[in-house]
Amino acid sequence: MTLVNAGVVVLDCAEPETLAEFYKELLGAQETDIGANRIEIAAADGFRMAFRRDVNATPPSWPRPENSLQAHLDFLVDDLDEVERAIVGLGGRPLETKDAPGPLEERGFSDPAGHSFTLRRATSTAPKQN
Repeated sequence: MTLVNAGVVVLDCAEPETLAEFYKELLGAQETDIGANRIEIAAADGFRMAFRRDVNATPPSWPRPENSLQAHLDFLVDDLDEVERAIVGLGGRPLETKDAPGPLEERGFSDPAGHSFTLRRATSTAPKQN
């Protein structure tokens, strides 16, 4: 049984609209999902990216260690509870989310090595962050 329906490369940024437009043009992609805090695009070859609003985002500083997070994985799932149980069973762990805005339609985790990723329901109804 497949637990994950699709994978998406997600870039956190202060202005997802601007970054989505850049990559749409660069990749010849189309918008496939638009929400208040997230825009997803898909290129003709099936490559998918999303841009998630983080009002506190700062540009990555790679290769310097400060602000070095470049991207994280975002997995689309049907049943958050079922997949969370599977992740924990495989050695992953939930990440604490303090005061998450809106309904809990996504959950953060880390893999056994500590890399973060997000499980997300396909359709979001969360309000826009201020």
